[in-house]
Amino acid sequence: MTLLLQISDPHFGTEQPPVVAALLRLVNTLQPDLVIMSGDITQRARRAQFSAARAFIEPFGATPFVVVPGNHDIPLFNIFARVAHPYANYQRVFGDDLEPVFESAELLVIGVNTTRAYRRKDGEVSAQQVERVVRRLEHATARQLRVVVTHQPVVAARAKDIRNLLHGREHAIERWSQAGVDLILGGHIHLPYVVPLHVANKDLPHPMWAVQAGTSLSSRVRGNVPNSVNVIDYDASHTGARRAIVARWDFNQASASFEPIMQHELDLDSESLKTPLTTLL
Repeated sequence: MTLLLQISDPHFGTEQPPVVAALLRLVNTLQPDLVIMSGDITQRARRAQFSAARAFIEPFGATPFVVVPGNHDIPLFNIFARVAHPYANYQRVFGDDLEPVFESAELLVIGVNTTRAYRRKDGEVSAQQVERVVRRLEHATARQLRVVVTHQPVVAARAKDIRNLLHGREHAIERWSQAGVDLILGGHIHLPYVVPLHVANKDLPHPMWAVQAGTSLSSRVRGNVPNSVNVIDYDASHTGARRAIVARWDFNQASASFEPIMQHELDLDSESLKTPLTTLL
């Protein structure tokens, strides 16, 4: 078993201390093999906010991370910084690589930077970025869970979120499915959901799911959706069958803790979503 924790849109600068403490307790309990942060680490890309993000990840110790920037991680009001060095503060904490890759015997996780300094909010994936992912996937093994991480979503669960979708997503979905991607992880809209992309796109040659996370720590929650994170449990059996369970954990204000709410069981080598929605007791 391999455990991934997806933390998205913490928006440091708007984080809630009780939620931060609860998430750190969850990390200590779960001991994930990899932490994925899918953008909007800060609220306004300020040094102090990135310093708060650094302090948050220090207790994770040697746990590996894959982190990609979000649109909020580029300065908005400092026009000179936005044009001249938009990722300077981000890179002080997370390093120069804006599209990191993590690989192990069971995982291949590829980060894609979908932010653009010339776009205030929207994200974009270029043809060059799409093909970079495809080339990297040529070396993937049959055992690995193959994951792409973006910030903006590639599919909407609600009509009003269509305007927030990633530009260039249609080409990316087609090519990444051909290359064998299993999951595309994203954030941005603070709404958690799992969508089988191969159901809406019947021509996709490989089953593929979009996995969206809510806001992990911020007070900027969406409607009645609380702070939440995704926990992905992956198993590649000796028979070759690959399965993943995507569990949503929500912050419970009464208990001041993150609790499992629902899960999606994915059979990665068939076109069925075995358990579309399971409420955990």
